[in-house]
Amino acid sequence: MKILNLFVIAILLLLLTVCQKEEQTSKLQESEDSLQAKYEIALVMKTLTNPFFITMEKGAREAEKEFDINLTVKTGSQETAINQQIDIIRKLIESKVHAIVIAPASSVELVPILAQAQQAGIVIVNIDNKLDHETSANYNLKDVPFISVDNEEGAYLSAKYISKDVTKPTKAVILEGIRSAQNGIDRKHGAMRAFNENKNIKVVASKTANWKIDEAYEVFQNMWKENKDIELVFCSNDMMALGVVQYLLENKIENVKIAAFDNIEEIRPLLQSGEVSVTIDQQAKVQGYKGIETAIKLLNNEQVNDVTVSVLKVTE
Repeated sequence: MKILNLFVIAILLLLLTVCQKEEQTSKLQESEDSLQAKYEIALVMKTLTNPFFITMEKGAREAEKEFDINLTVKTGSQETAINQQIDIIRKLIESKVHAIVIAPASSVELVPILAQAQQAGIVIVNIDNKLDHETSANYNLKDVPFISVDNEEGAYLSAKYISKDVTKPTKAVILEGIRSAQNGIDRKHGAMRAFNENKNIKVVASKTANWKIDEAYEVFQNMWKENKDIELVFCSNDMMALGVVQYLLENKIENVKIAAFDNIEEIRPLLQSGEVSVTIDQQAKVQGYKGIETAIKLLNNEQVNDVTVSVLKVTE
């Protein structure tokens, strides 16, 4: 009888041990599933040498915390580093992220690799600089939501601010962004529209400085040598405006009005001093946040639309 009782107790203990192990395994699996459930989203920007993109990352980081996802941020070394962005996307495909939110350095050259990413099952969201529609169609990159501002309208408002009160013959110049970037194209068109509305203004030059301070310095230097009576300058971003201001200050040139675009922190003292007349705040933080939010909605099979973020004219 004692042997039978011992046997029963042993069986019960064995069953209890098995149940405990199964419960522990179940909890461990639930924990692993919970960790695996976090979306892996990559934010790919042009560079962090431009404060605009630092602000954009801040917005994305806010979304990371709010939506409890894992965010990876990747950038090129400079805004013209198109091949670096392509390599970044290629590696993200290999690492099998769930979504890529991209501010492309080129509206055209990033399309083929992004199409590969989409074909691999990765969600693509386009922010800041719009991917070229025709090229996207050629590579079957489709249903990519776009989050940005109306760049043409923003540039128009900026250039209009410095041109609206011109009542005598006046020369103007435009410093363009990267010519393969749609936002650069749109900003040039907006500035040209504003200048052309005033019959007293003549645009004597429009050249690219590729969004960079040093290139803007050199480009404007050459413009000034050819036209020493330039009075209006539209710069397609604040970084180029910094280069123009540097040249003007070094050469003690006055009475030149500068309109810019981005509202980075470094431009604000120049607005206060009057060395820059106006810039456009395109709310980089909002763009970063909305890009991540839109990617999450797509991953959750929710309906999404393009988002146009409001531009804000800043004069002080």
